[in-house]
Amino acid sequence: MKKPTINHYADGTASVLRKAVVYTSLRFYQRSDVLYQLTQLFCGRYLPKYGDRTVDQMVQAARSTKQNIAEGSSDGQTSTETELKLLGIARGSNQELLEDYQDYLKRKGRTEWFVEKNPRFERLHAFCQHHSQYEDYRPLIAKMDDEELANMAICLCHQVDAAMTKYIEKKDREFTTEGGIRERMTAARLEQRSTQKEIIEQQAREIEALRKEVARLSALLQQAGITG
Repeated sequence: MKKPTINHYADGTASVLRKAVVYTSLRFYQRSDVLYQLTQLFCGRYLPKYGDRTVDQMVQAARSTKQNIAEGSSDGQTSTETELKLLGIARGSNQELLEDYQDYLKRKGRTEWFVEKNPRFERLHAFCQHHSQYEDYRPLIAKMDDEELANMAICLCHQVDAAMTKYIEKKDREFTTEGGIRERMTAARLEQRSTQKEIIEQQAREIEALRKEVARLSALLQQAGITG
């Protein structure tokens, strides 16, 4: 098994914590936030406010995707197992949201551009690939109808899923090769002991050098006829 990469505090003390992931900088998290905002708007526009559980399901699935990415990334500092579990839940919620949008298009007799190889999908895909902030989408959303918005959401769901799949695989490989919190604790303790041993050995060398210097100076004083 590969030795875990150990981080350190400012004073050099070894830490068992992994390097913190700034989840807000993850592109798939940013897109999941766009999906959450977009889903709320879509449901408010095109789904009945009362008597249809689909609204709650879609908004909850979008929120679950975003929140579990955030929580999983934060918990990943101490537990890769928990991080992988929460990321898996996020991916499942994203898949659920994808199916809800696909079902809407089928119910309404609208076209799913990805399935029909619609040329508009390529333009939409390119736009979504290069934009991850909701503010970039706001001007377009205001002009789009239900078919366009649903296809935009479907495109984002596919991109979030693809990115999360790669990220989960990366984290899984790290866990397989480096282990979890127990292995990190062991590695951190061993490194800390090694560091303390080096400090003690260095101090011993410095003390020995000082003793020799004192002896040398004492000899010079004796030669000069000066005694303490």
